[in-house]
Order: sequence, then C-alpha cells, then structure tokens
Amino acid sequence: MEEKFDAKSNDDVLTTVFDWTKKGHKAALATVIDTWGSSPRPIGSQLGINDKGELIGSVSGGCIEGAVAKEAFKVMELGTPRTLEFGVSNEDAWEVGLACGGSVRVFVERID
Repeated sequence: MEEKFDAKSNDDVLTTVFDWTKKGHKAALATVIDTWGSSPRPIGSQLGINDKGELIGSVSGGCIEGAVAKEAFKVMELGTPRTLEFGVSNEDAWEVGLACGGSVRVFVERID
C-alpha cells in the first residue's frame, strides 16, 4: 500500500523550523524530491533539523534519516543546498532480504 503525502504534517515541520529560526537557531529543511521503487516516504515529505540536533518530520527512516541530518549540519554551516541520493538495486535488495529495491532523492536547504 502506497503512503500518501500528508500536507498537515509538513505544515507542522515548516512551522517548527521557522520558530527555530525566530529563536536564533540555525535550521535546515530536507524534502523528498524523487522516489523510485520501494521508498518509505512519498515525494514532498519533509524533515526539519536545527543546530541543537532536534528533528521534526521524516524523509525516510533508519540510516537514511541520520545521513540526511549529518548533511544538514554542513548545509546549515555553509549555506549551500545539496541533493542527496540513497538507494538499493533490486539485485542487492534480495541479498539483504528485501522484496525489492528502491531509491530516494532528498533536497536539503538552509532556512534563514
């Protein structure tokens, strides 16, 4: 069953990220911009990250979320947005016990 995009959830992410910046924190916003095959979150899903390591929302799960947060700290510091790509091929998916492969592209930008 395909997960549907939840605009209400993204409103909460955006509100929280902007609140962080109003309080003087650095913040970044990660947005799923493309998926293929099996992916945990639909296009448009967002994750907010601040300079204290607080997170709101989700772009995936497991190790991808941690990798996105790590890159978000670089984006907050340098100000240069990045597009991140994560995935597993169908062949590799079988080797680790997954039914099928998939990929996700995530755009990370600093919010001022």
